[in-house]
Amino acid sequence: MSGRETPPGATDCHCHIFGPAAKFPYAEPRSYTPEDETLEDYLALLDRLGLDRGVIVQPSAYDRDNACTLDALRRAPERLRGIAVVGAEATADTLRAMHRDGIRGLRANEYRRDGQAAYHGGVRLAEIEPFVPLMAELGWHLQLWIDARHLPEIEPRLAKLPVRIVVDHMGRMHHSHGINDPGFQALLRGVGEGRYMAKLSGTYRLGATAPDYLEAKPFHDVLVAANPDALVWGTDWPHPRPEGGRPDAARLLRVFLDWTTDPVLRRKILTDTPARLYGFPGV
Repeated sequence: MSGRETPPGATDCHCHIFGPAAKFPYAEPRSYTPEDETLEDYLALLDRLGLDRGVIVQPSAYDRDNACTLDALRRAPERLRGIAVVGAEATADTLRAMHRDGIRGLRANEYRRDGQAAYHGGVRLAEIEPFVPLMAELGWHLQLWIDARHLPEIEPRLAKLPVRIVVDHMGRMHHSHGINDPGFQALLRGVGEGRYMAKLSGTYRLGATAPDYLEAKPFHDVLVAANPDALVWGTDWPHPRPEGGRPDAARLLRVFLDWTTDPVLRRKILTDTPARLYGFPGV
């Protein structure tokens, strides 16, 4: 990228911070062991990409220990917000303290392969449901990590939740299932009706081919057409446990900008909707 093409207040709505491991040790067991990818590394990335703000998502390698994420939020409160992972061990006081530190939602891990958890760590929806009244009071949302093919199975439960529901990575199913898959259609209807929001992130996690990820473009395009006010974008940096080679965050942003050429849509997805969802000041 040459020059800045992103609007003021542009936000990366999906990243992870790892380490230093000597200070923030990883959970046991875990599905992967990342290299240190620190707050300083991430802030430098934002500056290189022309992004002003970021949202740290608690990664599965830390399970329910949010110390690394919270430390980063406390050190850069003007630029960062976060999504935590907690279960039955948490209390109302825990969540209120997290809110003061910049947490704005909880992540539920319903991502399964052959009926089994694809990653160690994380919390299922059932453990989060008791916190939903407090989440609503705090203005938090539920971030849902799921293969869209399985979304219809839990839609009756989601319909009862009085909080926003944000689905990771455009539904994170392999592109070969296509946009007419019933699960993706459920996501698309929910976005169109304002019942769900979606992250236009993780193009490579749909099995799309670098560097252009064209197999993921139909999913992006129909979501934008359905309801651009219900979408945000993210790098997924530092791309833990990628399927295939590690992608380049600058290339992922370039792809988003090439697929989203209207400056009004860019501002909605990169600035305005993230500001409302995560409680950033207006621009």
